[in-house]
Amino acid sequence: MNQERLMTIIHTPVISEKATILAENKRYYVFKVALDATKLEIKKAVELAFSTDSKKIVVEKVRVCNFKGKNKVFKQRPGQRKNWKKAYVKLQEGCDIDFMG
Repeated sequence: MNQERLMTIIHTPVISEKATILAENKRYYVFKVALDATKLEIKKAVELAFSTDSKKIVVEKVRVCNFKGKNKVFKQRPGQRKNWKKAYVKLQEGCDIDFMG
């Protein structure tokens, strides 16, 4: 796995009420990821993206959910939203990610 590939796997963090509760209570962080990403690639990408010299991020577990895009109608034309993948990443005790600062 090269670093260019790892940097394109994580698209955005999911900031919602449920994701915030998971992060506070159970150390799970939620990300939108590439459709073709594997669990091992997601683990390496999170560790690469959020680790610094002073703070090492260690991923304990990765869970993945695939979502099928909804069928929609816009001005009587049928269409479909994109399929997407969501990853729940659990960090080791003592590790945390700060998205705001």
